[in-house]
Amino acid sequence: MPHTQDPNQNHLLAALLDAEFDRLSPHLLPVPLRLGDVLCESGGTLDHVVFPTTAIISLHYLLENGSSSEIAGVGNEGMLGVALFMGGGSTLSRAVIQTGGYGYRLPVRILMEEFNRAGPVMRLLLRYTQALLTHMSQTSVCNRHHTVEQQLCRWLLLTLDRLQSNELTMTQELISNMLGVRREGVTEAAGRLQARGHISYRRGHITVLDRAGLEQHVCECYGVVKKEFGRLLSDVRQRQPAPRAIRTA
Repeated sequence: MPHTQDPNQNHLLAALLDAEFDRLSPHLLPVPLRLGDVLCESGGTLDHVVFPTTAIISLHYLLENGSSSEIAGVGNEGMLGVALFMGGGSTLSRAVIQTGGYGYRLPVRILMEEFNRAGPVMRLLLRYTQALLTHMSQTSVCNRHHTVEQQLCRWLLLTLDRLQSNELTMTQELISNMLGVRREGVTEAAGRLQARGHISYRRGHITVLDRAGLEQHVCECYGVVKKEFGRLLSDVRQRQPAPRAIRTA
């Protein structure tokens, strides 16, 4: 069944002025992003940056013993590949699809040409990078100082903010890998949230029934991240009318 894809579903692409978007749009390729796909390994390089629309990318830091935890997520508010225009070339994180969906690929060369114009695209991407750094630092603080239940609420709310549905396809094992905690801890935390009526959980599926309830039990980290993204990006999101939709099978 065909899916209608629109670059305007990604907030960064939607924020581009007409002139910038017209230069990039011929090079934007809509692509499916499947659950579990690895887009980049730690220390790897990218040939394309990725602007998710309905998918969510999870950035993981890998330890020498093979364990990992999520340091940030990237959804329709952002892009994968900030290390490229920040001068790093490669990334320290592993990028894996947390929620399947779609996105747009753009060759690195095209992005760098636009970034090096030192105009609106550069300023927009630097703002996004600052917000992403806040996300990463707050995740580190949260994992160190807050309970598994608070971390789970934060993760659920940040995921919901990037979706058009209140249903998530995610096993407790995957969530425990995201948070870097024992699976038993996630099971206990999810059980308490379900007992309060905030979520419904069945194997591999979580339905959020009471978002307000999650917001009452989440730690301050969720609000800090959401506020910073809003502060840095909200004033640039409605500058461009929706471009023509691109249909992909």
